[in-house]
Amino acid sequence: MADVADPVTCAACGRQLPPQQGKGRRRRYCDARCRDAARRARARSGGRRPLTVNDSLTANSRQEYVYGISNVPETADPVAGRIRDAALRLIGALTGPDTGSPLDVVAAARELSAAAAGAMQAAVDRARAAGHSWREIGDVLDTTRQAAFQRFGRPVDPRTGTPMIRDVLPGAEDRAVEILGCIVEGRWEDARRDFGEKMLEAVDADRISGAWALTIGQVGRYERMGEPVAFQAGDATVVNIPLSFEAGDRTGQVTLDRAGKVIGLFLLPRQE
Repeated sequence: MADVADPVTCAACGRQLPPQQGKGRRRRYCDARCRDAARRARARSGGRRPLTVNDSLTANSRQEYVYGISNVPETADPVAGRIRDAALRLIGALTGPDTGSPLDVVAAARELSAAAAGAMQAAVDRARAAGHSWREIGDVLDTTRQAAFQRFGRPVDPRTGTPMIRDVLPGAEDRAVEILGCIVEGRWEDARRDFGEKMLEAVDADRISGAWALTIGQVGRYERMGEPVAFQAGDATVVNIPLSFEAGDRTGQVTLDRAGKVIGLFLLPRQE
């Protein structure tokens, strides 16, 4: 069978797969993680294939109904309203007659991203109110139940019975992504730029490069970085970032103090 020379894409994430030659079953997924994600998606849909719309066969009026961002009524849930308004602004910036500058497009995209994040929190809150477990929510988000709780949970302080405030350091996720990006690119000293005093003493460039080399030796070539999740841990902000390799997964963990200095940096086995 196999001998697939033309580029094909992963059925789960859409990334291009390498050419496949020789006998054997045709490859459909990047790795085991994408295969598991597809399996969970099939389980959630009762084994049915996801609904898609063929634009070439669907009348324009019908497409507007299916995709209908602009059809969300003014009286709808405010979360839906924010999504609609932000999406229309981005569409206008991209396609309108007076198309804005590239920075205007970036700003509109950022606004939509923030609105989508609010919608995600609201959706998770509704799922919890409906009785769904953190494990079920984690499966839908393709993450662990602990990571899902750390991002969306609303823990109650056992000492006071009041909700605990998740006051994460502003920009912590972007800072963590930048630090791990330096490590991926082999810029060891740049990764240490925001280290606190104790971290600078304890973790030099050789230690970082050695830990990265050990990780590559265990799970193979680095492939991609997932979505960061920040949460409060005492007076510090912890950011977990999923890292995918050719033969396994890891979690890059960056901890920042209130001043924005790095006080912890780890490459951990992915939590299950």
